[in-house]
Amino acid sequence: MIYLDYLATTPCDPVVVETMLPWFAQDFGNAGSLHAAGRKAQAAVEEARQSVASLLGVHEREIIFTSGATEANNMAIKGAARFLRQHGDSRRRVITVATEHKCVLEAVKDLEGEGFEPVILPVEGDGRLSPFVLAEALRDPPLLVSIMAANNETGVLHDMPSLAPLVKEAGSLLHVDMAQVAGKIPFDLSLVDLASLSSHKIYGPKGVGALYVRHRPRVRLQPLFSGGGQERGLRSGTLPVPLIVGFGYAAQLAHMKQSEESSRLSLLRDQLVQKLCDGYPECVVNGGAAPRLPGVVNLRLPKGFIARDVMAALPDIACSTGSACTAASGVPSYVLESMGLSEAEAQRSLRLSVGRFTSGNDIDDAVMQFRAVLDGQAT
Repeated sequence: MIYLDYLATTPCDPVVVETMLPWFAQDFGNAGSLHAAGRKAQAAVEEARQSVASLLGVHEREIIFTSGATEANNMAIKGAARFLRQHGDSRRRVITVATEHKCVLEAVKDLEGEGFEPVILPVEGDGRLSPFVLAEALRDPPLLVSIMAANNETGVLHDMPSLAPLVKEAGSLLHVDMAQVAGKIPFDLSLVDLASLSSHKIYGPKGVGALYVRHRPRVRLQPLFSGGGQERGLRSGTLPVPLIVGFGYAAQLAHMKQSEESSRLSLLRDQLVQKLCDGYPECVVNGGAAPRLPGVVNLRLPKGFIARDVMAALPDIACSTGSACTAASGVPSYVLESMGLSEAEAQRSLRLSVGRFTSGNDIDDAVMQFRAVLDGQAT
């Protein structure tokens, strides 16, 4: 199989798996226990916390481990809104963007049932949020604004250096879903209050992620659920030490490889697009005018093709029509429709993403298979 769906998930790096193995059976202590086995586990957790903090350029005390970015996003959005309301803040607006991940959109909508006012901002045709649109929405200052750093379907990067200062000037909290950007390109968290990331997007294990919670000035959250008060009282539950150790080591690797991988993946992505478009010049890169993550393209096929039909004819290539969270629904991508694409245009669109284990030969083989299918379906 040629794997071209790295935005959905990445394979766990073999060296990460090797690092995790002793913590399943040999060093199995509970990180909350006070005996030697527990202290050893706790030390490993703190080492991993430092690695994740280093990747983000923040202090380790600002990293809270979660089960993944979905939990971290819910914790940030619901936790911040509920805490501020509980402590007398009269603001009720919570702003996000139409192209956000489903878990962010649903978290914001869930708050409506608790008396908050969700505000969903539109994007431009390139998939980016206009600073002018955000500035207008901020005239009535919200409790919190949630903007993803890089879109999970198109790879389009929001202009955070322009957007973040507007949120801070309004006196609102800024949450950033950086699940797709962490470890891939540098990202400045200096004006961000809360940020979410996930291990399985950076060649670590599934089932673990983190939430950055700014310490100075301090951001406070109401926990999502009750328990033993682990993770500074914000995320109760026994810590999954093997997963956290793997996450930490994956973060170390991402930190070390970031610059080199970014250049290599951009080159592979561009080769893939160029070779596909050489045969079918009517192909269009969705959001192509905007800055994007290295290694990802959302490609609109020429008229007459349906992305799902093309995928079905390519059993040896793993790619997608959009987010894995909504892939089974069969409906066109809401992200692409929010960018102004018609239903038919969205149905012609494929998400292709390369990663650490993609080779130049993979690109050549994939292009050959795509062309064979497209040529066959065109006739």
